[in-house]
Amino acid sequence: MNKRIILFGPLPPPHGGVAIYLKALTAHLSGSDIRVWTYTRPSQNDANVRFIAHRRLGTLWALLAEGRRSRILDATHFHLEYPNPLLLPIWLLLKRFLGFEWYKNILDGSLPKRYPQFGRMQRWLFRRGVKAVDEFVVVSDDLRLWLRDDMKVRQPITVIPCLLPPLQSEMEQAPSIEIEQSLAPYLSRDRRVCSIGVFFPSYGFQDVAYAVDELRKRTGKDIGLVLLDGGFVCDEGYRDEVLRDRGWITVLTKVPNSDVYQILKHSDVFVRAVSEEGYGISRVEALWCGTSVIATRVGETRGMLLYDFGDREQLTSHLQSVLFDVSAIHENQWSEMYRKEAEENLVKLAGVLGLEIDT
Repeated sequence: MNKRIILFGPLPPPHGGVAIYLKALTAHLSGSDIRVWTYTRPSQNDANVRFIAHRRLGTLWALLAEGRRSRILDATHFHLEYPNPLLLPIWLLLKRFLGFEWYKNILDGSLPKRYPQFGRMQRWLFRRGVKAVDEFVVVSDDLRLWLRDDMKVRQPITVIPCLLPPLQSEMEQAPSIEIEQSLAPYLSRDRRVCSIGVFFPSYGFQDVAYAVDELRKRTGKDIGLVLLDGGFVCDEGYRDEVLRDRGWITVLTKVPNSDVYQILKHSDVFVRAVSEEGYGISRVEALWCGTSVIATRVGETRGMLLYDFGDREQLTSHLQSVLFDVSAIHENQWSEMYRKEAEENLVKLAGVLGLEIDT
């Protein structure tokens, strides 16, 4: 494979799902001749990672310097999912001029529902972008069908869930002193519930807080809730409403993934309460940690107790079952299945890029 391979997307921090995915992919392909471009400041310096200030047209200079005849796996959001009126035209112009291959990695499961809300200019940009993509890599069959049937895409579309093998060093890393101190009240509770998202209505923190509050009143047990806030968006009014008079809630912001694993291991149940989900890496990470999962009926759902987004009574019932009854979920069985699928995803993704890896 003579073509330069470039992975383009976010790296932690912050520790969102796409950033965790790209970090894992970079680590697993570290033995290959690849280059990484990121528009978030990585926590460690790496000679093979190029920081791109995309809002200052950093993509332009990166493409001119390194993009010619390369193959770029693009996991950014501003070229297609949220088509930027300046960055996308520059990308398309330089694609024609430099001859690079655009492999668009779509991880946003909300795109089919958001597209009808696009304005005329956004739709025009989106369709221009779609036509210029050489190959699509999407995280779900729903996205594949939408691209093929609704967007009339004729380029190759490969479905590869964004679940990759976990980095064992992160799973076994001890939590930081700061996290241990912040978690002390949470760990002292009789029962412990964890949820990941942001303080925005579509992420369902209010529903989780309500369910825990209801069970505290119903059972008299000291149940704690830790909310791991990604911090990339915040509705302050919503946040105040979630936390008001609930001193048993612990909030941690922008938590490194290695610490997330330790928090999940010390929780009795993990709740993923979002309205939309492309895949949902955190759900599987919880199962890998031996923690039961309650989740909305979007994204990955196998091996989890499911409820409809916003159905607080159904969520409360599931929480009561997991916290106080014998759970019917067999975490170990599902954990091994997901590990196998993660390894298969890595091999398949490397194959799409034209790489060979040892498994």
